[in-house]
Amino acid sequence: MSADKKAPERKEARRKSASGAARSRRDWRHPLRGWAASHRDSAQQAVTQLRRYPFSSAMTILVITIALALPMGLSVLINQIGQLGIDWQSSTQLSVFLEDRVSQEEADTLSADMAALPGVASTELLDRTLALAEFQQHSGMGDALQQLDYNPLPHVIVVTPTSLTGGATALEPLRDRLAQLEGVELVQIDLLWVERLAAILNMLERFVGGLALMLVLALLLVIANTIRLAIESRRDEIQVVKLVGGTDAFVRRPFLYIGVLYGLIAGLLAWLLLSIGLFWLNRTVREVARLYNSDFGLGLMPFGDGLTLLAGAMLLGLVGAWLAVGRHIRAIEPQ
Repeated sequence: MSADKKAPERKEARRKSASGAARSRRDWRHPLRGWAASHRDSAQQAVTQLRRYPFSSAMTILVITIALALPMGLSVLINQIGQLGIDWQSSTQLSVFLEDRVSQEEADTLSADMAALPGVASTELLDRTLALAEFQQHSGMGDALQQLDYNPLPHVIVVTPTSLTGGATALEPLRDRLAQLEGVELVQIDLLWVERLAAILNMLERFVGGLALMLVLALLLVIANTIRLAIESRRDEIQVVKLVGGTDAFVRRPFLYIGVLYGLIAGLLAWLLLSIGLFWLNRTVREVARLYNSDFGLGLMPFGDGLTLLAGAMLLGLVGAWLAVGRHIRAIEPQ
């Protein structure tokens, strides 16, 4: 066969090959497009259902919002207050109270000796005379203190350790060494209140965990009951859909989207509510902290916590809807 006769055959083969490839791509995309269209229709039906009953939908969303915001807000507060304890723990110091008989020169010598000990980063001597003057100025008892024949306040040496990790237990050997020095009456670790705060926060975390668990169960019941009522209001429509061949999965899908929409809207509202609440509360917290010469303040809602709240709310909505739909859809059959 000549080359002129083979050329049209090659073109026809290429055309058929290209047509087959295009048809194959269409065959592969057709189920995916159908699946996407089905989910899009289900989402539109869910939005229509929420618009059809705006009052009941709003009440359900508000209940979910409050139930989500309460434990999440407490958790954020506990984490931020716990961060305050961590910041204080990073500046741990030991207060060494000297005996009354120790003179100024002996106190200076003791401060230098303590600074040379292993595990000590620095020392600072708080003179008893200056301490009494400040106490007279700020306590409001200046006239009464002037009647005293002697200064009741001792010299105090503030010791900063080199290692700031491990808590009060790690500082006990250093405390024992300092207490054995001549002229030392008492050594106090300025970390005990931080450990007490951590213990209180740990107790509050357990309480918030239990509260969150109970509220999650309550939310599942609320969402499941709301979806059950939505199913009952569309019983006739569901029977018709099943009569013409609709599967349980097809009937179930719009109600699952309703649950997800409940969670999505409630999660966004809870995020907004917590952000506004923390901003409003931060003014009072800063005023109280200023009285204690601290610049502590509450931060805004962390973005990661907000995403966790949103994802958790949507998951709760989906699970609650699934619990209601799974049983009630199967119970509805065309007569």
